[in-house]
Amino acid sequence: MDRRKFVGLVALGGMLRPLAGYAQQRAKVPRIGVLAIVPLQSPGMQALVDALEQGLRDRGYIDGKTVLIEYRSAGGKFEQFPNLAGELIALNVDVIVVGTSRAARIVRQATTTIPIVAVAMGDPVEDGLAASLARPGGNVTGLTYIGAELVAKRLALLREMLPSASRVAVLLQAGESQRETNEMLAEAEIVARAMSVQLQVVGVRGTDDLDSAFSAMAQKRTDALVVSQNSGLLFAERQRIVDLAAKYRLPSIYYAREFVAAGGLISYGSSAADLFKRAAFYIDRILKGAKPGDLPIEQPTKFELVINLQTAKALRLAIPQSLLLRADEVIQQ
Repeated sequence: MDRRKFVGLVALGGMLRPLAGYAQQRAKVPRIGVLAIVPLQSPGMQALVDALEQGLRDRGYIDGKTVLIEYRSAGGKFEQFPNLAGELIALNVDVIVVGTSRAARIVRQATTTIPIVAVAMGDPVEDGLAASLARPGGNVTGLTYIGAELVAKRLALLREMLPSASRVAVLLQAGESQRETNEMLAEAEIVARAMSVQLQVVGVRGTDDLDSAFSAMAQKRTDALVVSQNSGLLFAERQRIVDLAAKYRLPSIYYAREFVAAGGLISYGSSAADLFKRAAFYIDRILKGAKPGDLPIEQPTKFELVINLQTAKALRLAIPQSLLLRADEVIQQ
């Protein structure tokens, strides 16, 4: 072989090896799919995205460098979930992050092999997503938000704020986590009877039902409202729900801070931001080789009380000092 050709081939081989190594390194960058029901640019969702990315940064993952995050939003329409899940699967993501049990069920119908981290499940065992909290099995793991156990606390807070309230409505999404919903309502009935409060259960199946639901509450002279169910629909429509509560001058307590940030009166529940930040723990373990079925599903241990004084003023309500002193956050304006 000609000496110059031989030297050239050796040199070219030396150049190609680093390029091949670089291509392999790029190919190994893990991909995380995040599938949200609400628009990504909404303030509430952006805060949750920030919390998730902060949790990942704390574990050494930086979007665009050590990990690639693929975001998809259904814009409030669950019917878009299957197509969006298909997009993430086609991208060969290593893990898919979703919010509620319903979202996890939809994604699992599309894949039983890609790990799914659900951030705010209701009852994953009853929903068929896990064999048990300690050992989920399958490809779904993550966190629950605790629903039925907190309804008594929310009713007590509502009564402390409105001692004369005798008719209280419970707004929920029909068909969502039926056993958990039944447990929540059973617990609410027990507490309501002890308080001599009459409960009115108001179920909605879609966004078109919200106006008629609030109209029905007004016709029945409802004194206050409890939104205690972690529903993708209710969360996505939180601004509309808050606006309707204001329109009908209906004091309301919610399960998440995001409702109060949107103008709601008061909320008590686990911090959605903390749940999304904690989801990074599951992502990290899965990317390092752990099977989702072996990762126990966690329940939150931290809860926050948030009060919006501007909304209280608009409703001409005087918030008891005892509540203000216990609040984790008081929104002034």
